[in-house]
Amino acid sequence: MSALEPPRHQTVLRRRSAGFIGLLAAGAGLSAGELLASTVDGMLSPVIGVGNRAVDLAPPPVKRFAIATFGTHDKQALLLGMGAAIAVFAIAVGVLSRRRRMVGIVGLVSFGALGAFAAASGRTGGLMAAIPSVVAALVAIVALLAIMRAAGPDPVAGPPAGIVDPVWDRIAREIADDQPGAGDAVLGRRGFLALGAVATATMAMGGSARLLQQRTADRVKRAVRTLPRAGRLLKAISPTAEVTELASVTPFITPNKDFYRIDTALVVPKIDTANWTLTVKGMVTQERTYTYDDLLAMDLVEQDITLTCVSNEVGGILMGNARWLGIPLAVLLADAGADPAATQIVGRSVDDWSAGFPTAALTRSKALVAIGMNGEPLPFAHGYPARLVVPGIYGYASATKWLQTIELTTLEAVDGYWVPRGYSKQAPIKMGSRIDVPRGLTTVPAGKTAVAGIAWSQTVGISRVEVKVDNSQWEAATLADEVDIDTWRQWKYEWDATVGQHEITVRAFDANGKLQEEQRVAPLPNGATGWHQTLVFVA
Repeated sequence: MSALEPPRHQTVLRRRSAGFIGLLAAGAGLSAGELLASTVDGMLSPVIGVGNRAVDLAPPPVKRFAIATFGTHDKQALLLGMGAAIAVFAIAVGVLSRRRRMVGIVGLVSFGALGAFAAASGRTGGLMAAIPSVVAALVAIVALLAIMRAAGPDPVAGPPAGIVDPVWDRIAREIADDQPGAGDAVLGRRGFLALGAVATATMAMGGSARLLQQRTADRVKRAVRTLPRAGRLLKAISPTAEVTELASVTPFITPNKDFYRIDTALVVPKIDTANWTLTVKGMVTQERTYTYDDLLAMDLVEQDITLTCVSNEVGGILMGNARWLGIPLAVLLADAGADPAATQIVGRSVDDWSAGFPTAALTRSKALVAIGMNGEPLPFAHGYPARLVVPGIYGYASATKWLQTIELTTLEAVDGYWVPRGYSKQAPIKMGSRIDVPRGLTTVPAGKTAVAGIAWSQTVGISRVEVKVDNSQWEAATLADEVDIDTWRQWKYEWDATVGQHEITVRAFDANGKLQEEQRVAPLPNGATGWHQTLVFVA
């Protein structure tokens, strides 16, 4: 660097300081919006409002990529990505505001407008939902201007003695633009630190408000009474010991904490049953509305039912099996006087998500309005206080969580949430099978080795599972006891493993003797097909 060049570190320091101020201002604004949204019903956090619209507007390939890449952590990935984008934006606003405050103001106003529009136009939108985004933008603007003024201009040393240089003259003029005018107060380092502390405290208050809201909602769940017993209790689960003795095989019942969760809710609804009702309407003789206590007082039944996500790839884990407690859906529809001409049942959630399936799915009357899951009230993440559970139909077309209304209509009249987004109207779950042990790309010792997994063909049942190693003959696996045709069935095969690399393939047959589809098909638009294969090494 020549003697005529200004010291670079001073310019970098100005930018870093301005970027940090932008982060503080944006953080204070977002936290103010979060504080407001978490304490007033009907309002929506700016981040959640934008995130919800991003989920709704994302094309199906993007959604599929997110689920395939992040699985049940897709929402956390979206929020982290949004956080990173907001941080970059805030730093840019701070840097651009160094000499042109209006640029920063316009940037923050635009961001607030985006949040307000997203919140107001979303499924749970309205003018009330947009208010936190407006407040966030105003707070961020005030914080930006206040902290910028408190920080004051950065000092820049003059040119070397005796040298006149136009570069230094230009820098001096630019800094002069930032100098306070008459009557302006520069608070200096202490003022800057004080205002920074205020911004940080605002962020802490916003985070604390969200945490307090979560804890309050959790107390609602813990306050729920013990669920009534079903009028007809199912027998205890007792699949064959040959399969259950394998610690690493998928258990017949999926614990609630391990049950997959795929939905569009960035924030899980936390519903107080004192203010919640379920309405059955549409093509009915008389619209009926039930409170939570009404449902608890009805004749409850238990059903073992496997749920499967349409995004589940061949060999995927986006499925689970649970013992559900609830009211047969057919009972509620009969109570309202269902019109025989109705061809579709549409469930809508408290956040206005919808799913529809044919009334023909009720032929066997196994569909439930579930209020319990594996012996406890539904967890919040799985639909508390009530949800629909329909065997044999993918969740995107049937499994409405946080249920608020059930509408009888026709197949032509209503499309559920996912249908306009590229998924099929009809969504029967396809027969499948999966190898759970040994896991792919693992090494196992030579000799007797257990190969095990699950198979399913809901509403029909599984009659046979076969396993093939490399290009050998298909061999029959041992099946666990069939608990219900609407659940998966465990299987096990004893393999005499030899040293080397081996490919294991599984296929299933349903109770009618139909063979599982061999051809690999992607999940979109109505579920994946294909035989699951896994590669293992034997040493």
